[in-house]
Amino acid sequence: MTDPSLTAGTRDTQTVTKDGAPITRTIEGVRIRSTPHHVDHRGSVFEIYEDLNDYWDEPIIYAYQFSVRPGQVKGWGLHERKRDRYTIISGEVILFLYDSRADSPTHGQSMRLVLSDRGVRQVTIPQFVWHLSVNVSSLEAYLINFPTEAYHHESPDRLLLPWDAPEIPVDVRAHLPIT
Repeated sequence: MTDPSLTAGTRDTQTVTKDGAPITRTIEGVRIRSTPHHVDHRGSVFEIYEDLNDYWDEPIIYAYQFSVRPGQVKGWGLHERKRDRYTIISGEVILFLYDSRADSPTHGQSMRLVLSDRGVRQVTIPQFVWHLSVNVSSLEAYLINFPTEAYHHESPDRLLLPWDAPEIPVDVRAHLPIT
């Protein structure tokens, strides 16, 4: 006789290749990067910016630090002119992305990415891609943004929607930590 839990269980699905590369399709223009990280008996150093290269293809002109408190959600937000370039300093955040660009080959596609001080540390988010951050750790998460344009206080380049906006077909609630 088979235990009922075995027939009720669902088979786990592949999320990464044998080499650790994600198998999910990336939204057009979204770039992710695990930075060089050096650890020794004194502590650690990770490189954020090492001059213009394949990842940093535009100079840094503005930067700011922001945080997401444990169990909190920031977003949805979208920029029309600038790209965001996040670097996580500490903590763990699930970043949800949704491509609203009508002319994009990935229009209507969503993407889920974990930013962590132990894994993927950097992400570039193109214009017109909605993004939302959820802190899934018990500590405040700290990130630095290096947007491609300075913030304009008198006319912010940002559209906002509530985290549960029906216009974005992403079930954020399904990914929130169980309390």
